[in-house]
Amino acid sequence: MENRRTSIFENGLIWFGAGVSIAEILTGTYFAPLGFGKGLLAVITGHLIGCVLLFFAGLIGGLERRSSMETVKMSFGEKGSYLFAVLNILQLVGWTSIMIFDGALAADGIFSTGRWVWCLIIGALIILWIMIGITNLGKINTVAMSALFILTLVLCYVIFAKGTLPDFSGDEMSFGAAVELSIAMPLSWLPLISDYTREAKEPVKATAASAVTYGIVSCWMYAIGMGAAIYTGEYDIAQIMMKAGLGIVGLLIIVFSTVTTTFLDAYSAGVSSESIFSRMNGKWFAVVVTIIGTLCAILFQMTDITDFLYLIGSVFAPMIAIMIADYFILKKNHSESAVNVVNLVIWIIGFAVYRMLMNVDLPLGSTLTDMVITLIICIVADKLIRR
Repeated sequence: MENRRTSIFENGLIWFGAGVSIAEILTGTYFAPLGFGKGLLAVITGHLIGCVLLFFAGLIGGLERRSSMETVKMSFGEKGSYLFAVLNILQLVGWTSIMIFDGALAADGIFSTGRWVWCLIIGALIILWIMIGITNLGKINTVAMSALFILTLVLCYVIFAKGTLPDFSGDEMSFGAAVELSIAMPLSWLPLISDYTREAKEPVKATAASAVTYGIVSCWMYAIGMGAAIYTGEYDIAQIMMKAGLGIVGLLIIVFSTVTTTFLDAYSAGVSSESIFSRMNGKWFAVVVTIIGTLCAILFQMTDITDFLYLIGSVFAPMIAIMIADYFILKKNHSESAVNVVNLVIWIIGFAVYRMLMNVDLPLGSTLTDMVITLIICIVADKLIRR
């Protein structure tokens, strides 16, 4: 592991790159039936909840100087953490595949060469980012993020400045379901954030900068997708770009936003692999994950990711609730034990409760309710065990 610590600015840049994402713009299009005002409220509400959780998850890793899966060991024990490391790697392989698929599909809609060609190009660029390494990406990331920032501003202007948004409303999605879909995206980053905050010079400030930057940029991407769907009546990213008149500029936004976001997924899969196999070289594992993701993106159709997002929520919401309870409330550390059976049982209950809550239309979604229930169970279980 490289010794150089990352600055607050560098951490902010990393999470700016995570937020500028085709997947987030695409997810934003699902909010169009709510209308722009109500949809934006759902987006902001969900991101406030999700990014507070993201902050606490990153803070544990930053303060302890541990990767995300190493912090999981503190609550679930050495072997207990393997379950979450494997689940995390699987979700990261899934994300890598989905992001490459979305990016390639959108790029091919603008410059048609065949989806598989764009899959290979995006995959190769992600591998290049991995080989450069997280602490050496400073100047490259600054240039890439500056370009993406300008390009997304252009996209915003073209979509929102050409006329007033019509009152687009329908019954396809309730407000609570929209909030949950908004929480789901920052929640998907929970098992990754400590992989970056552990390297920060100033962990608390860097974690805050990461969560705030990601939250603002992610809301912005959701709003672009929602606004584009309402204004153009189009849900296809490539068609949105073409209708906005952003030919080559749109292509650059698609390719580089896909690379900067998916790099984080592949890199963290490598870090998670090291927590299972101590002799594993995380960088090369990340390359393998990218290759697998590229092949999956070529071979399979991945057009609707809502079920995938909800599955991530049901796995990681109760996990982080238990970690927050242990670290910040109960001040416990179980890292020396092989498996913390009590916490694993609580997690299974939390997982089941989340899946049941999905059938109930709650005003603030399932995640917050599930986490409150899981936190209460943790505190009650601790008091019973102490007695």
